[in-house]
Amino acid sequence: MTRSIFWRIAVLVVCLVAGLLVATTRQVSHGNEIRAGDSTRLSDLVRNAQSETDQVAQTRDDLAAQVESLQQDAAASDSGVAQALADSKALATDAGLTPMTGPGVTVTLTDAPRDADGKYPVDASPDDLVVHQQDVQSVLNALWVGGAEAVGMQDQRIVNTSAPRCIGNTLLLHGRTYSPPYVMSAIGDPARLEAALANEPGIRVFKQYATRFGLGYSEAASGQLSVPGYAGH
Repeated sequence: MTRSIFWRIAVLVVCLVAGLLVATTRQVSHGNEIRAGDSTRLSDLVRNAQSETDQVAQTRDDLAAQVESLQQDAAASDSGVAQALADSKALATDAGLTPMTGPGVTVTLTDAPRDADGKYPVDASPDDLVVHQQDVQSVLNALWVGGAEAVGMQDQRIVNTSAPRCIGNTLLLHGRTYSPPYVMSAIGDPARLEAALANEPGIRVFKQYATRFGLGYSEAASGQLSVPGYAGH
């Protein structure tokens, strides 16, 4: 291929890609200008993505149930398969893939509410009134330091690859979005967990803001908590 032919083909490919991008942009915006500050459109995109995520998760769960059924059928007639399944379940427990139940502690964080007149404190900035990522992380860190055997947040399992992120006043975890209250539960010795929470500097700061601006912080020990298994998002 000569150099001139190569460049003609390259230019054609670039034009085709550019045309595709323009067409996609027009389709997404319905012919309107896309503005970075258009929160309504962003909310629609988030809801659509959430719906697609839920559908994929349901398909995954259905397939996992079918695989589990096939494995149990095979294990019933083959001792080798049965042993392999037992070994894999032990590994799954260590990896956080299986649900756990036991004593532990639950911590709940909430944004500050408005007063009776529908107003916030006059001396507060917007950042003072919402739960931030570092607040969530402080609680999770304290629970692990306190010897938690399993930690869950909202309806999901926290594992070593989990990275909860606060975006505005919502939380993104494993591809799903959540609004306050943020509920974190840990299975372990309640006394050790509560001591670790009390000693966490980030939590002490959050409690000060809770007292001043009305942010919500609560923790409760329980003799029976349930934490789901990691679903592999």
